[in-house]
Amino acid sequence: MLSHPIVSILIPCYNAEQWIAEAIESALNQTYPHKEVIVVDDGSTDGSLEIIKTFSDRIRWETGLNRGGNAARNRLLELSTGEWLQYLDADDYLLPDKVEKQIQFLGEVADADVIYSPVIVEYHQDNHSWQKVDQIPEPPPHDPWILLARWHLPQTGGSLWRKEAIVDVGGWNEHQNCCQENELYLRLLMAEKHFKYFDTPGAVYRAWSELTVCRKDPSETYRRRLEIKDKIEQYLEARNELSQLRQDAINQARFECARLIWLFNPKWANVIIEEITSRYNYFEIVNPNISNNYIFIYRLFGFSFAERLAQFKRNMKTISFKKINLFLIN
Repeated sequence: MLSHPIVSILIPCYNAEQWIAEAIESALNQTYPHKEVIVVDDGSTDGSLEIIKTFSDRIRWETGLNRGGNAARNRLLELSTGEWLQYLDADDYLLPDKVEKQIQFLGEVADADVIYSPVIVEYHQDNHSWQKVDQIPEPPPHDPWILLARWHLPQTGGSLWRKEAIVDVGGWNEHQNCCQENELYLRLLMAEKHFKYFDTPGAVYRAWSELTVCRKDPSETYRRRLEIKDKIEQYLEARNELSQLRQDAINQARFECARLIWLFNPKWANVIIEEITSRYNYFEIVNPNISNNYIFIYRLFGFSFAERLAQFKRNMKTISFKKINLFLIN
């Protein structure tokens, strides 16, 4: 490894005129000096490209037809010259020392292919915004297979990626319309690339739009999520590496998906639960965010009854909240 490796900060952009300037500035303002900033405009129809052009020769950029996020990420991969890659979505931004701290950590883990860290989620609602660190909860030493199964590996910007590792697995899957980084994490793990955890968050992910593919079509999102969990299980089982801890993590993740799927497709959710309980009759819910009352009802009366009761309680809370608001207004 070079003593001061070049880091390519790669920004795909599509119709992000509200945010793109801040994303680019956060890349240029990184305290790590050995960097390049490259932007690929993916056929934006708003003012994004004009904003990108204002950065002149401080960055490299190009534009073309709209081909999708992963196609733009692969084009950025081709344009990059760095040994390490920092991907940054156009509506997100980096803290100034994000890259520098992860590169410093690389001195302790020279064999790393992916350095992953918690992400700061910035929520936007109406005229308010607030931040929360999306912690990576499993205590060290981390098992990236378990983290991937439980959906705890970070959003794209939280990681620093060795370019060679991404090239080795064929880049980003341009047919993957959601869960893109998770699908890439899966292929990297299957290729036996080394994941190393660094505990300091440095990337800020904005949760503001309901217009992404994953949010517009929850059924596609959960189909893809469950597909990744199935592939994890199949791969580890074939290699005789499916420990009980890993199997339990996969099933807990399936159960958590089923609970969310139940909100829009109870029939599908029930099929998932039936598959878990028929194959693994020892299955028990292990999740600190699920109440003991729910677990008790689930054990006595089953999944559907527990979910209907949980929905009833949610509805009652909503009604009570509205009554309180009406009382305060009047």
